This record gives sequence, structure tokens and C-alpha cells, in this order.
Amino acid sequence: MRMVIALGGNALLRRGEPMTAENQRENVRLAARQIALVAPGNEVVIAHGNGPQVGLLALQSAAYKEVEAYPLDVLGAQTEGMIGYLIEQELGNLLPYEVPFATILTQVEVDPHDPAFTHPTKPIGPVYQKEDAERLAKERGWSIAPDGDRFRRVVASPRPKHIFEIRPVRWLLEHGTIVICAGGGGIPTCYDDNRKLIGVEAVIDKDLCSALLAQELDADMLIVATDVDAVYVDWGTPDKRAIAQAHPDELEKLGFASGSMGPKVQAAVEFVRQTGRDAVIGSLADIQAITERRAGTCVSMKTRGIQYRAP
Repeated sequence: MRMVIALGGNALLRRGEPMTAENQRENVRLAARQIALVAPGNEVVIAHGNGPQVGLLALQSAAYKEVEAYPLDVLGAQTEGMIGYLIEQELGNLLPYEVPFATILTQVEVDPHDPAFTHPTKPIGPVYQKEDAERLAKERGWSIAPDGDRFRRVVASPRPKHIFEIRPVRWLLEHGTIVICAGGGGIPTCYDDNRKLIGVEAVIDKDLCSALLAQELDADMLIVATDVDAVYVDWGTPDKRAIAQAHPDELEKLGFASGSMGPKVQAAVEFVRQTGRDAVIGSLADIQAITERRAGTCVSMKTRGIQYRAP
């Protein structure tokens, strides 16, 4: 079976943890243990988030005053290499030496006229007091938005159109390689007026890019691994219910928040509609059970309505 596994931010940094190299490695090690259970006999592609890592690199870059801070596309490329290295090494410590790995720096095309560029919504980097945020916005041309009682920089989050490195990813899969790619939604790029490919100051949603990746690879399954064991309705209340299976049309009607489960549900729904194959949203710790349809929320064209798990 060919599967795309999209690792959520919890695979690299748990909530509240300091973003040290040691903490990131330990969390990658936990993810690798789960992936190693399903890798034998399957074709595996791993995508991952990179939000905290890009934020940290942006801060470090801004602290060096001698040169201008690096743009987001360059920082995204840096994080793809860093995180790919950790995943390769930790998986390599679990799987036989003969299993090859490859991390692909992945450029993803976006439309420069995407409406997202006129309405930046994706928060990145640290929080600031209002006065500091307004000063930085004026100095650096940032867009800012409230985040609780403080402010953060926000950037555009355009939809992914095409993954440029899809051919080498396919070739590697066909030759038995476990591939890490499209990290952080990929490196956002577009064509300028002279048909030259350039980087874009934006962040592509990781889950939507993973869905596109799974479509273009003709994957048998998309697994969206996160820090909860299923998609829930009435989350955070005593009446919460876990969804076991759902038709994409019915799941979409429930309207999940854009800042939490919304993008994951949207990615699963789009993959299922485009391919007719299943997508599962669930816990990183349940990946083996997810592949066997024993855990998570399975989104499938074969399901009628919505089926809930027994309490």
C-alpha cells in the first residue's frame, strides 16, 4: 500500500515544550517508532509541519543585524533539511540498513493572484506587545493581527497548485525509498512575469499540501496524524463524541474551526473526493491501527452519513 503520512506539529514539539534540539529529536524518535511499524511492505511518504521551527529561525535571523533577515521561503527550505535529517536518522536506527531514505527539498507552486495574498491570516513567529508589533510592521512591511492580548505577524496562506519535485518522489518510491518531502506545506514558489520561478513570502497549509501530494502520487491512503485520537463533535464539552467514519459531504457540513481541526478535515475531504480513496485523521500513537481501520476517523466515499464511536 502506498501511503502519505502527514505528521502534525506534535510530532516535533509538544505543547509548552522548549524548542530545543533535544526535545525535537525525542519527539521525532516517538514518531519514528510508529512509522517503523507500518513501513515494512508498504510505500511510505512522510510530510510534516514546521511552524515553530520557521518562527525560531526567523527570530535568530532577525537578531543578526549585519544582514537583512532571510525570507520565509529560504527559512522553509532550511527547516525541511533539518527535520528531514532527524526523521531519516531516527527511522534508520529502527529499520534495516538496506532500507533507503531520502529527504527532498520540495518547491510548491502557488498562484500569485490567490486571494490569500490580500488577506494574510497565517500567524508566524513570536507574540509582541501592540506598540512593538506596530513598529515592526512599519519597519518591515509586515501584516499583524491580534493573538489574545498581544499581536503576531501574519502572512498569506495560498493554496498549493503543483509540487515540482513530484517526479523524483515517485521514482524514489518505486525503488523502495522512504521519502520525506513537502515539509511545512513545501517551499512556496510562483512564476514571475518573465516565467522565472521565485520564492514567495507565504506559508502553505501543511495538510492541504499533503492532500495534494497524496493525489499526485496516486496514494492508497492519506493519514493525517495529530495529537487527538479522532475528529470530535462538541469538543471540550461533556457531550463530546468521536467520529469513527464519515462521508466527506457530511463531515464537511459540521464546520470545524480553521485554527484547529478545520484544515485537517478539509485536506481529508478533498483527497477522498478527488481519488475515491480513504483518508484517516487520528493520533500519531495509533498509526498502525489507523492503517488497519481500527482507530482514528476514517473519511470514505463508502460510508453513509456519520458513524460515532461507542463512548
